[in-house]
Amino acid sequence: MFRRLWTDYLGPILRRPPRYQVAALCWRTGPDGVRLLLLTSRETRRWIIPKGWPKTGLEAADTAREEAWEEGGVRLAAASEAVGRYTYAKRMRGVPVGTEVDVFAFRVLEIADDFPEAGQRERVWLPPAEAAARVDEPGLARILAAAGHLDPGAEPEGPQA
Repeated sequence: MFRRLWTDYLGPILRRPPRYQVAALCWRTGPDGVRLLLLTSRETRRWIIPKGWPKTGLEAADTAREEAWEEGGVRLAAASEAVGRYTYAKRMRGVPVGTEVDVFAFRVLEIADDFPEAGQRERVWLPPAEAAARVDEPGLARILAAAGHLDPGAEPEGPQA
């Protein structure tokens, strides 16, 4: 009886739906190929990509673009491509909360030294495989590892037909 009470009534009331954030996968190319922007989080200093909560009046991709400027000091191209979704446990008041993150890819147009969170985070540019190895979230690592395709001028990897 207790099990039915829990599964039919109490469990659904106490279970929270996952939270939702949007993120910007910021990329640029150079002589060595695609490089991705990683930042440190302000509190735990983990390697992350710019992300934040949805903002009223902005589409998800536009919010991600705004977060990239505030957190990483990058100006991004207008067009974006949704490249995936991952989940992680965001700590809110010390409690882990399941959070889903939609990731949008943007080509970087400009990199600034003066931006809202300058001095609060470290910023690095890495090849996709190295960026993937630095992050803690497996789903984000998979998205980063697959990001070599973002440069339309890049040669495809693997055997050629």
